[in-house]
Amino acid sequence: MNYIILDLEWDGAFYPKIGGFINQILQIGAVKLNDNFDIIDTFDTIIKSSFSKRVSKRFSELTGITKKEMLSGIPLSDAFIAYNAWVGDDAVTMTWSNSDIYTVFENEKKLLDGIHLRIDKYIDLQKYIQGEMKLLGIECNSQISLLNAANTLGIEVDKSTLHNAKADSMVGAAILKKHYNKDRFNAMVYDTSDPDFFARFTFKPYYITDIDDENIDKSQFDFKCPVCGKTLLVRKNWHSRFGGFCAEMLCEHCEKTYSASVKFRKMFDSVRVRRRLNEKKPKQESENST
Repeated sequence: MNYIILDLEWDGAFYPKIGGFINQILQIGAVKLNDNFDIIDTFDTIIKSSFSKRVSKRFSELTGITKKEMLSGIPLSDAFIAYNAWVGDDAVTMTWSNSDIYTVFENEKKLLDGIHLRIDKYIDLQKYIQGEMKLLGIECNSQISLLNAANTLGIEVDKSTLHNAKADSMVGAAILKKHYNKDRFNAMVYDTSDPDFFARFTFKPYYITDIDDENIDKSQFDFKCPVCGKTLLVRKNWHSRFGGFCAEMLCEHCEKTYSASVKFRKMFDSVRVRRRLNEKKPKQESENST
């Protein structure tokens, strides 16, 4: 089995055909690794825009790719075909976060006719490495950049080459080789032939605001008094607010009033619930404390 670390550089541009902006892929870079995670081959190509004759200043400064280089590149369709031939069979493809996968989907849908980038098995390398960092006791509460991950894990990086697709792939390869765990890695590999794969990646989580939605577990609206443990009574009915539901609740035993809130976030195959309960101070006590 081979392992592919794929990286894309893209530039946002207005596409007249759809009357909106698109993140057009202008560079594909990748490295191919063997079972020992040694680099055995590389892929690097610059792509000519399908509709624009310029690149943004930010893109050029970030990647070093000039307008002249972009215009001398190959068509996106040719780049995809060449990449697919290079990948070969029985490969696991990785990207640093799944944003590159979203960009691939967008470009396939809006710029190509029936040509798809070959990704048979896939893993989000950023997500995997963040899991390994947590096991090492390294706090990582938000998505970490490739550079920050490398610096934190003691991987030397030539900063002058960052945001070059192939160079970024090589950094990812160095991180993976140092922090590979077979069981944890394999547990995160997706088979793209699974019908749910693309649906999962294109699904956008959202907060449920209809209290009668079938995905809502009504038992989540039940709260107990944190003092005596008795069930709280709803004093003012549940109502939608700030992407969730709120209500005023009362403990008849303790004679305490609480404000309760519940948020239901719909994920692809689950619902995440966030509950809060705060005691409401009597009006006089509240005024005296100010």
